[in-house]
Amino acid sequence: MTPRLFFWSLTSALAGFLFGFDTVVISGAEKTIQALWNLSPWVHGLAMSMALWGTVLGSLVGSWPTDRFGRKGTLIWIGLLYLVSAIWSGLAPEVISFMIARFIGGLGVGISTVAAPLYISEIAPAAHRGRLAGLFQFNIVFGILIAFVSNALIAGTSPHDWRWMLGVEAFPALVYTALCFVLPESPRWLIARRNQRDEAAAVFQRVEPRATAAEIAARIEEIAALARDKVNTGRFWSARLRSPILLAFLIAFFNQLSGINAVLYFAPRIFELTGLGGKAALLQSVGIGITNLIFTFVGLWLIDRLGRRTLLYLGSFGYIVSLGLCAWAFFTGTYGLVPACIFAFIAAHAIGQGTVIWVFIAEIFPNRHRAEGQSLGSATHWIFAALLTTFFPSMVTAFAPGWVFLFFCFMMVLQLVWVKLMVPETKGRPLEQIEQTLEGAQPLRT
Repeated sequence: MTPRLFFWSLTSALAGFLFGFDTVVISGAEKTIQALWNLSPWVHGLAMSMALWGTVLGSLVGSWPTDRFGRKGTLIWIGLLYLVSAIWSGLAPEVISFMIARFIGGLGVGISTVAAPLYISEIAPAAHRGRLAGLFQFNIVFGILIAFVSNALIAGTSPHDWRWMLGVEAFPALVYTALCFVLPESPRWLIARRNQRDEAAAVFQRVEPRATAAEIAARIEEIAALARDKVNTGRFWSARLRSPILLAFLIAFFNQLSGINAVLYFAPRIFELTGLGGKAALLQSVGIGITNLIFTFVGLWLIDRLGRRTLLYLGSFGYIVSLGLCAWAFFTGTYGLVPACIFAFIAAHAIGQGTVIWVFIAEIFPNRHRAEGQSLGSATHWIFAALLTTFFPSMVTAFAPGWVFLFFCFMMVLQLVWVKLMVPETKGRPLEQIEQTLEGAQPLRT
């Protein structure tokens, strides 16, 4: 792995840092906003989920700019969306303006979950693809941690501290946007969408300096041949692609039905249900960010060693145990156990779904349909995230918290069955080999 390749991957993955920061920074401000504008539980849930609804739209349309204008150009525009959203959110005078600003940031998040993992997967060699594409998830959890820390540091510093919590995102957004200008375009996009073989060869040569001209030419010809194939130039919604389509939908579906976004968005509120004070609950949320970061490191170290399927197994078992114990703790009033269960839940997510999802979706579709496939998986992820975030305040009001966590536990039992019966292993396989295997009706097996 060359330093240049790592830098390009890391720069693209910084979209994930802004994704994580933008998604979670609202947790430190949500109660203040509800009180400031006297919001009902329904309007409050809508305001908190507005970024997620923007993310839904961004993920649905993200394949269009990614294919039309290229991966690099799309990444630059993502940074600008984050920048506008951060400044506007911090200055919002009332709830409608606030919702619009958060919606714009959500557009950036949604498009980033299409463009960034896709870009990294297309420039990375097969042997390093899991770790490099996993940098996107690492930056998500790093952004989450920094958001929790930033909220804890800013809280109580002024009557308008919540505005600073939201506005500071403008600084990393500006840095990320500037860095994106030095990225090369994806060689696979150059071949499949522009037929610019010389430019693609130059990028491949910079990615793998030891590769010979003949090896690069053969790779380009293979990519070009697959791009011309009638399967890959046909419709996305086709029987030949039903296996990757179903896999992308289900991995995203189960990711959110674990309850991960509800926990991240409402972490301080969940801890307050156990009797912790507001400041202590905010500090406990920093522990979530640290746990997420540490175990994401573990997941990145393991993903190209044990494989994607094995990590999903580990995460599923961790989900079931931690969520089951959390439900039991709420039912029995053993509230002291809840923080440990939440931390274990975060660790299970970081090693399993958190590390795997964006890597896996970016691997399983043909080059010509990769952006559409990434958009499908991302949109599924964010639709369910938005629904859960919108209704979570009402859920914990209408039902005892134990029942909510028991529901999430049951869904993770279903995920375990899905991993066993359907999930293939893609570790160490070139994208074109995965494409040729999954283009038929039968899924790739280990």
